[in-house]
Amino acid sequence: MIVQTADNTGSQSEECTRSDGQRTLQVMDIVAGTSVDGPGLRTSIYLAGCAHHCHECHNPQTWAPDAGHPMSVDDIVHEVEKHGFDVTLTGGDPMYNAAAVIPLARRLREAGYRMWCYTGYHYEEICNDTVRAKLLQYIDVLVDGPYVHARRDISLLFRGSGNQRLIDCERSTPDHIVLWSSDF
Repeated sequence: MIVQTADNTGSQSEECTRSDGQRTLQVMDIVAGTSVDGPGLRTSIYLAGCAHHCHECHNPQTWAPDAGHPMSVDDIVHEVEKHGFDVTLTGGDPMYNAAAVIPLARRLREAGYRMWCYTGYHYEEICNDTVRAKLLQYIDVLVDGPYVHARRDISLLFRGSGNQRLIDCERSTPDHIVLWSSDF
């Protein structure tokens, strides 16, 4: 069953449950061992749902919130644990359905995984949205901003267009953004 609502900030919230009562997320794919969505080898979780619909989007099949297949948080965490790589939340846009993604991010953080998140929202928008800001507390690096095809730059590290930023969430505040550096 899927029930979709929007709060007064515009955040989407999809409550999805399986017949056994476990909450689920709509997952397009889980790719282990990728090196394009953050530093080192990672497990990228491609979630369904995106409202940005960027021109020349790399993953337009992820736009519909009911695309993909339902997976419980337990099942997703189990897939991540099989490989032990740090995690990238992508899609789609994980911030589109932040309320449903928070339990997954919390579990992954509690298990010691470092997390990157790709979103078409800007950091400042996320900080001003109570639900998305809660998800942000589990994210190490946020790749923010929509893909802008006119600013496409294939030389950029972990980004598709020049407007997107790699934000070090642990060191940033709503009033002071610190960009992530690959000097690790």
